[in-house]
Amino acid sequence: MKGRRQVTIASVGNIDDKGSWGTAMSRRTTSEPIRVGRETVEITRPDKVLFPKDGITKRELVEYYRRVAPVMLPHLSGRPISMERYPDGIQSQGFFQKKAAFYYPRWIKTVSVRKQNGSVRHVICDDAATLVYLANQAVITPHTWLSHADRPDNPDQLIFDLDPPDGDFRGACAAAKGLRALLGERKLAAYVKSTGSRGLHVLVPLKGGAGFDEVRAFAREVAAQLVRSAPERLTTDIRKTKRRGRIFVDTGRNAYAQTAVAPYAVRPLDGAPVAAPLEWDELDDPKLDAGRFNIRNVLDRLDATGDPWKDLKRHAQRSGRHTILST
Repeated sequence: MKGRRQVTIASVGNIDDKGSWGTAMSRRTTSEPIRVGRETVEITRPDKVLFPKDGITKRELVEYYRRVAPVMLPHLSGRPISMERYPDGIQSQGFFQKKAAFYYPRWIKTVSVRKQNGSVRHVICDDAATLVYLANQAVITPHTWLSHADRPDNPDQLIFDLDPPDGDFRGACAAAKGLRALLGERKLAAYVKSTGSRGLHVLVPLKGGAGFDEVRAFAREVAAQLVRSAPERLTTDIRKTKRRGRIFVDTGRNAYAQTAVAPYAVRPLDGAPVAAPLEWDELDDPKLDAGRFNIRNVLDRLDATGDPWKDLKRHAQRSGRHTILST
């Protein structure tokens, strides 16, 4: 951090293919430079504990993002991100940061996008070095736009956020399967992801031909149809006092500058759960919950089965009203 005294050792460590740190590196240093691709990233206070109940340090967070980068980056590339930061660990107050800081290295890509009464410069995370640098800034969770920076008004993703009351993850799974069926009737591919928090996201990849207003109108139409099928269990009412224990089918993320937690992003919760793309048949597993996959086991899952969303872009649908709104 700017203004803080930093002690840097002379040699440059590297993270190997398995994410372990070079043996020459001290395990107790104020700063450790590591090589990530073509860039050197200085990791400050690597032994700082960010997840106190689990003993997860900044070093472990950095290692995770370095190792998951090849799978995660295709889901981040080209999209403005908002950064959820916890510099003092998740037990302390965190904050969201949209604006790229002035002190970020020049090699970090940024883009200026409009906002009300002005503009803001967001980070674009296109490489592993950027992901590692942000982890060093205690960015626990990156959140991505639903559109790319070069076409910010045209989403190429549509998201339904299924937010269950505490303890009803199975209900969220049933709702997700209901959404998939409705979308399938419209010949739209659907993908599902555990949010790592409480619920599920159902995502439809789009080709980006329509604007947010049109896409959101379609999402609301589908959500309303889903709720009509089970009004005692589901609701689209944004007011918590009106939900009465029902699962909230939220379409509000389908708007300009709104974000969704990135696939494989760590959540600032005990256990360091990860937002994990899932196969649809995994929703039938009674042991599945939103925190099943975490910083310490999701890499083994990827090694064993790969990314369930690896072919997402190939199933993108045209989003003109004559196609996406057709029944």
